[in-house]
Parts: sequence; C-alpha cells; structure tokens
Amino acid sequence: MKTHFFTWRRFTAIDQPLHILAAVLSVSVLCACNVNVPGFPAIIAPTVTTTPTSSPTPTVIPAETATPTISPTPLPKVERAVIISLDGLRPDGLLRANIPRISVLINGGASSFTARTVLPSGTLPGHASMVSGRCVSQHGIIWNDLVPSNEPLQGPTVFSIAKDAGLRTVMVVGKEKLITLARPGTVDSFRYEPDSVDERIVQTALDEAANGFGILFVHFILPDYFGHLNGWMSAEYLHGIDRDDAVVGTLVDGLETLGLLEDTLIVLTSDHGGHDFTHGTNLKEDMTIPWIVYGAGVLEGLALEVPVSIMDTAATVVWAMGWPVPADWAGRPVVEAFGLRAEQVPVPTADPYRCGI
Repeated sequence: MKTHFFTWRRFTAIDQPLHILAAVLSVSVLCACNVNVPGFPAIIAPTVTTTPTSSPTPTVIPAETATPTISPTPLPKVERAVIISLDGLRPDGLLRANIPRISVLINGGASSFTARTVLPSGTLPGHASMVSGRCVSQHGIIWNDLVPSNEPLQGPTVFSIAKDAGLRTVMVVGKEKLITLARPGTVDSFRYEPDSVDERIVQTALDEAANGFGILFVHFILPDYFGHLNGWMSAEYLHGIDRDDAVVGTLVDGLETLGLLEDTLIVLTSDHGGHDFTHGTNLKEDMTIPWIVYGAGVLEGLALEVPVSIMDTAATVVWAMGWPVPADWAGRPVVEAFGLRAEQVPVPTADPYRCGI
C-alpha cells in the first residue's frame, strides 16, 4: 500500500490558472483528463474483429407502474454501499458493448442513461460532485490534476458522514489524483494501484472489502484510457468496457462470496463521457453518463424517468443508509428507484438543470 504525505492549503486562482465555465463559475473551462498512468504502455489494446453493434445489449424492463403506491413509507434496509465509477463511460458506449454482468444490475435494479455530470466535465470535478452531492461552485474543485498543495475536498461527503456513523470507509482507485477526495480523517483506507489495470484494482478492492466496510468506492479506468488513446466509441474503447463488465462481475461475485452482497446498495456510474479523444466541455457526449442503482430496496427493471445528476449518487447513498442528507447539497435521493415519490419522503424535487447547467 502506498502511503501519501501531502500538505494541503487553500486553492487560489493563481495556483491553477483555469478558464472557469460560464455555466458554473462564469468563465469557460476545458479540462483534459490526466491519463499519464505509469505502466500503461505495456497494455496492448486487443484487435476487435467483430463490429461493435453485434454485441448484445441489455434488455431494460420497465416498471409496470410509473408511481408505485407504498403506504406507510418504508426505508430500504441498507447496511453498506458500494460506489463503482467507470471513468469516461458514455451510456451509448455501455449499451453497445458486451455487458452481460452489468446487464444483471440494469435489469435487476433501476437505471438512467440520460444522467448528467457537472461542468467542467473532468475526472476530479465530477468525482468531487459524485461523493459530495454538491455543485462545482460549492465544492470548488475545478482543477483536474494532482496538486498536493491544494486543499482536499471540504464539507460533508459520503465518507465523512459514514465515518461519523462509526463505519469503515475505503477508496480503491486507478488514478492517484483522486486522493483529493480523501480528506484526512474521512477515509480509513485509500488504495491507489499504480502501474495497474482494472483486473488488479478489483482484487485490491475485494481484499479491502474482506475487512468490512460501510462505504466502498471503486474506480476503474479503462474506458477513459482507451477513449484518450483510441477515441471515444472506437472499437478499443468498447472493448475496454467489455473488460470492465467482467471486472464488475468479479466485484459482485466477490462480495457475495464474502457474505457482503445482501443488504448492500450498489451504484454504478461515471464521472464524465467524452468525444473524439477528449472531454471537459458542455457537449452532450461529455455531459451524459449512465446511472445504475441495484440492491437492497431497489425496484427491479425500472427505467428512471426523473432527471438524475451525478450529485444524486451521494444523496441516494446517504438517504438509503438512513442518515440525514445535508441541507446544502444540490443532489437529491433518487427515491423513485425504491418505488417512492418525492412527496412521500419528502426530498427535494428533481431539477434537470441543477447548478445552472
């Protein structure tokens, strides 16, 4: 395990000269993803001889009723949560790839293929909103590289809230810069796998899971890696999703073997999409992400019709675990995935243009 000793100080504009987006912070930003992952030159992208469209796509079974009636309002029994982030995953790429294992989560849970990330649509800003439930203008992380001198993510996060509840929190990641999300005292175990690929990352995640957890965050990198190397929606990009489908299956099977799958909520999503060989803009290809929730209390085969944001990941996990959602979060629990209506809980009404985007 790699030990990190960073000295954090407050971020100022002169530390990172970025053009901040007008939709968020009144100026324009293009964030390029840091894909300089040591060891990756040894990864040889396999040649795909079949056309991507020949891969089977999952069958998403719609709910029989749009608004199930449940009275009184029960809360799901969730003992722990797993957040799976597939870096750079576009929904149309997911549905064109060969995904038998992720299809199990889709058809056995609730999903949206029109969820939105935040601007700038980069790895650090997106993941900061994913785990903090807040807009970029609130959490302030607009840079996209590892800057040890900058302050880590401030305010309540899924990790800090779980720690306050006495639970163990774990992050296993494929990019070192995600330590920006691990404010000291909020994450019990931060595991960065250098010179690695997702097949090894998942084994590290299962090693950590065997020690028990309240929140397990697992970050896989292959879609983003092949997107930057070969282009989003290229054959290599789709094959990277195929590989991560198998990795997700390994994670789910491992949790079941450990006796940790029951009473567990799984959220599978992404930080951003991509176009051509990059991302970071407000293009639909960059801004649209998949959002899949599976497990304790979730309806099976539900195609979510409400607007879903990357920020809803933190809010849904916190609500499902039975904790109060911080009042200043822009994210909302996606209670519709559990067969509830917002007015039954209550939670804030979904807004398709939260954070002004």
